[in-house]
Amino acid sequence: MNRLEELFGVKKPIIAMCHLQAMPGDPYYDAALGMPHVVEMAKRDLEALQQGGVDGVMFSNEFSLPYLTKVKPETVAAMARIIGQLMSEISVPYGVNCLWDPIASIDLAAAVDAKFLREIISGVYASDFGLWNTNVGETVRHKMALHQDKLMLFYNIVPEAAKYLADRDIEQIARSTEFNNRPDALCVSGLTAGSATDSQILKRVKDAAKHTPVLCNTGCKACNIAEQLSIADGAVVATTFKYDGVFENAVDVRRVTEFMDVVKAFRQTL
Repeated sequence: MNRLEELFGVKKPIIAMCHLQAMPGDPYYDAALGMPHVVEMAKRDLEALQQGGVDGVMFSNEFSLPYLTKVKPETVAAMARIIGQLMSEISVPYGVNCLWDPIASIDLAAAVDAKFLREIISGVYASDFGLWNTNVGETVRHKMALHQDKLMLFYNIVPEAAKYLADRDIEQIARSTEFNNRPDALCVSGLTAGSATDSQILKRVKDAAKHTPVLCNTGCKACNIAEQLSIADGAVVATTFKYDGVFENAVDVRRVTEFMDVVKAFRQTL
């Protein structure tokens, strides 16, 4: 049993994203509707995801576009409020993701008792958000300083909208990340949220990382999830769960249920 199975209690877990609406400080925050609207939208999505049968939930500030690599304190505070108000209704293991700031994500995780986080924790990238640097040693030390020993770190080693700055192949990145940083999981993504993850790259990472679970991080749909799970140890899923499969829309419980039915059927073959 790998670390993901221990946390989520199933083989090949599906971690659903609960995308939070723009919050105070974000360019597209709707001040007229205010934070009660943001909380209500998150509550509706959470209910639909859990009713549809997902194995875990990860809360992220997905609509804080364009993203920062150093998240503002008001964003962390707003996310903590939202998750705190929803905590009594969360029935599955949950994690957080403050895009794109691992230190802020750890701060939030500590405040809301999250079990895991996903972030860009290691590497240097050329991205839509500028030159994107990290400091994995500082990040892990911050985690331990906050006594978050059991907090699982999911390293996104193929980040969205970015390319590794050094000329290294994905196998080298996977092996050195595993050796140097001891990640709890490695995430492999497509170009943007909702974009399919290249199954060949996914397999190359899985073959290279001998001791670390690998997650398919974007673009999973009912029509391709069996193929992706035949390689990966689980998946992070968001856009396909929304009405008409559109990123900006709310979660559609029917689409979640149909997707999870495919996943459960696949698990019967393992």
